[in-house]
Amino acid sequence: ELFGGCCRPGGGPAVGGTLKARGAGSTSGCGGPKGKKKNGRNRGGKANNPPYLPPEAEDGNIEYKLKLVNPSQYRFEHLVTQMKWRLQEGRGEAVYQIGVEDNGLLVGLAEEEMRASLKTLHRMAEKVGADITVLREREVDYDSDMPRKITEVLVRKVPDNQQFLDLRVAVLGNVDSGKSTLLGVLTQGELDNGRGRARLNLFRHLHEIQSGRTSSISFEILGFNSKGEVVNYSDSRTAEEICESSSKMITFIDLAGHHKYLHTTIFGLTSYCPDCALLLVSANTGIAGTTREHLGLALALKVPFFIVVSKIDLCAKTTVERTVRQLERVLKQPGCHKVPMLVTSEDDAVTAAQQFAQSPNVTPIFTLSSVSGESLDLLKVFLNILPPLTNSKEQEELMQQLTEFQVDEIYTVPEVGTVVGGTLSSGICREGDQLVVGPTDDGCFLELRVCSIQRNRSACRVLRAGQAATLALGDFDRALLRKGMVMVSPEMNPTICSVFEAEIVLLFHATTFRRGFQVTVHVGNVRQTAVVEKIHAKDKLRTGEKAVVRFRFLKHPEYLKVGAKLLFREGVTKGIGHVTDVQAITAGEAQANMGF
Repeated sequence: ELFGGCCRPGGGPAVGGTLKARGAGSTSGCGGPKGKKKNGRNRGGKANNPPYLPPEAEDGNIEYKLKLVNPSQYRFEHLVTQMKWRLQEGRGEAVYQIGVEDNGLLVGLAEEEMRASLKTLHRMAEKVGADITVLREREVDYDSDMPRKITEVLVRKVPDNQQFLDLRVAVLGNVDSGKSTLLGVLTQGELDNGRGRARLNLFRHLHEIQSGRTSSISFEILGFNSKGEVVNYSDSRTAEEICESSSKMITFIDLAGHHKYLHTTIFGLTSYCPDCALLLVSANTGIAGTTREHLGLALALKVPFFIVVSKIDLCAKTTVERTVRQLERVLKQPGCHKVPMLVTSEDDAVTAAQQFAQSPNVTPIFTLSSVSGESLDLLKVFLNILPPLTNSKEQEELMQQLTEFQVDEIYTVPEVGTVVGGTLSSGICREGDQLVVGPTDDGCFLELRVCSIQRNRSACRVLRAGQAATLALGDFDRALLRKGMVMVSPEMNPTICSVFEAEIVLLFHATTFRRGFQVTVHVGNVRQTAVVEKIHAKDKLRTGEKAVVRFRFLKHPEYLKVGAKLLFREGVTKGIGHVTDVQAITAGEAQANMGF
């Protein structure tokens, strides 16, 4: 329904208020101490029921501590080692719950004990080169006359050697919903004037400035230092200064909203591997235009997303509430199965960030204005607290593999030469590495050398799996490169294919999907027209049906891996799936097939 147009909102009352309360009183392992007192009373109907969090996990970046008062030197060293482990698990970030036992019981501490515990935590953080920020405090007063507090603390490591935490956020939404304007306000540090002044610095082409509509993919950065303070262009002249001052970087991928540029939006989602997506909805128009389609793309590619309702300064409060209810109905439909969580306070923003990382079903909803600045700080708090959505073990495993870099952009820079931009899928890439790039039109891989690396527009010596960067290739001929290629280690002995099979689900098609039908296939950074050669066990497919289909690329061979996510489109026809088999060919066979 999200892809095929008309989608009737499901029944049932809106649950924005209920979910907000649920978020505020959650007992999730990362939900923090918010609303513990309320939760304890409501669960059994008795005031003395002790509130609990789930027991502390050995893995992850969340640590429970009952108290940290005057530890011995041996105990202090042990605590420092423990903090290093939690920071490693959170890739530079950790959350400490002070006043909580290891089994999750919320005991709380008296004011003097809490002060001493925070002082010890500060000493521990200094020892490992980190800063601490108090996120929130809560009182727990069951079975006690003396007020006792729980404190939730964010520990963030000071950046060294450019190893800041980097999250990529794709920005989706209908045309004219205010995507570029919101990014301009966040990254420039100045509110919009209501006529689009904030977005002017983001546009890359003259026709974008003249029409006010994004047609290409652009990148903007927002930093947070080790104390959680915003670092943007308002106090930094260059991107390099922002990177030097930041412990955490948010890279926004600004995508096009107009349906005419849908292929560009799909390429941005499949190629740049965003950690999550921001879906922008205008308060005065609601779910309109490509909003449903962008929501469907995020769901199909399994990209976690949160929603921002913009332009609340243009309409009445009742209109904003109606738009939020409309979003809640869509999110609860069978195709989505999301739990909307309306964020109305700083406390909600902290809870939303932690629950969003823990559960893929939680979808925070923000309402804000880029002109008046109303509730803009709540979004900044959310982005500051938002932990990495992949754990350190997964990244370590990827780094152990051979180098594979996806080529998404190609440039020629004066006095530098050919430069390629993209994402390192696996392994480690260093300056001076010898790699091979391909496949070319005739199926070959060509040798090249990485001369230098830039990440977020500043020099970088080492690139690790999952990070995006630009690589300078010196005098390598740009004409030999194209988007969709890969740069890999020569030891990998990469295979190429013109024919592959995929298990697909046909999301929408006006008639029947048959042999000979041509579609544009997106697999990672690969984007090429392919023809349907065979539908196994069936003659044709209709909307909603599943089958294994054999495709053949029409122009040139590509590098594909079994298991890769696949999305195809042609007009209103859309489908998703994953690659199940690739028929590897040699360079000679590729040359013979070029005339197909």
